Amino acid sequence: MEVHQLYISLGSNMGDKFAHLQQAVDAVFEEIGTIEKMGPVYETASWGFEADSFLNTVLLVQTSLNIETVLEKILSIEKKLGRNRKQSNAYESRIIDIDILFFDDKVYSSKELQVPHPHLQDRRFVLQPLNDIAPDFLHPSLKKTSLQLLQECTDETSIQKIQRWLKNPISGFELARFNYVAIEGNIGAGKTTLAENISNDFNAKLVLERFADNPFLPKFYKDKSRYAFPLEMSFLADRYQQVHDDLGQLDLFKDFIVADYDIYKSLIFAKVTLQEEEYKLYRRLFELMYKDIKRPELYVFLFQSSEKLIENIQKRGRDYEQNISVDYLESIQKGYLDFIKSQPQNQIKIIDITELDFVKNRKDYLEILRQISAE
Repeated sequence: MEVHQLYISLGSNMGDKFAHLQQAVDAVFEEIGTIEKMGPVYETASWGFEADSFLNTVLLVQTSLNIETVLEKILSIEKKLGRNRKQSNAYESRIIDIDILFFDDKVYSSKELQVPHPHLQDRRFVLQPLNDIAPDFLHPSLKKTSLQLLQECTDETSIQKIQRWLKNPISGFELARFNYVAIEGNIGAGKTTLAENISNDFNAKLVLERFADNPFLPKFYKDKSRYAFPLEMSFLADRYQQVHDDLGQLDLFKDFIVADYDIYKSLIFAKVTLQEEEYKLYRRLFELMYKDIKRPELYVFLFQSSEKLIENIQKRGRDYEQNISVDYLESIQKGYLDFIKSQPQNQIKIIDITELDFVKNRKDYLEILRQISAE
């Protein structure tokens, strides 16, 4: 999933200005993407007409939406907050004003939209908060940084920084109270995608299972009885190495760790795939290797129906997975649920995602975050 860097400006000059700006910030977060940076709020004299002062700020947003969809969402947000844009280009008082400044480093032009914003270099109330969060961002057309544009701006409109800051909605989830979160689920549940999203949105160190490099995996799906034991042993060794490399090293620049697997998945899969005597030997080795291993403070299990799992597996298109059976998936699901029953329940969260699509629908993603972060 491609993620874009979107810079937008927010302004308001009617009613409770902070309330309107905060409502706009919340709506951008809910509808468009995660707010990576927020500039200070500036009080600015009206620009282009006589009216009360404005409050203005700039946001850096990570979004998976294309630029046309972003514009649709912005117009919808403005309308919900009480603004109806008129056909006239005349400047006027407005309850909320949301403009796209930059979309990555792209230049885009249509009847409805021009990006970069054609007048941003002439407006100090835009350039100042933009410079606060991205002084080195290079204007793709003018080939000047935000700082250079601010220094060269001839706009003499007075602006004053307000001490009060807007609240970033991402702070309400408080996932950083956990030092280590493991996202688990059956094959095709979407655990890697969810872990990647959480890592991006919450400044978490990302630990991903290195299954793609395992030479036994394609062979296993063709001949399970022959390749089950070497497959599980290779995973056991690789996970051991990864756990020591990734979980054993503190990252001072990250707030917590999020992984797309828990080491005990080795036992869950081995119990399904191995013969009884093989499994006994495997478990002995596992217990010797992992007796002092670091465990997650929160274990999140994504529960998905077998039908949806098959659909997801087919969509992602890995050749060696295309013949996975429903029976095999249900055996793995049962193994996970039996494991979960044996664990302290205050460390487990089961989230039913059968009716959710957190890849395509941001509101579904936020619902999962709410369930993960809830006490």
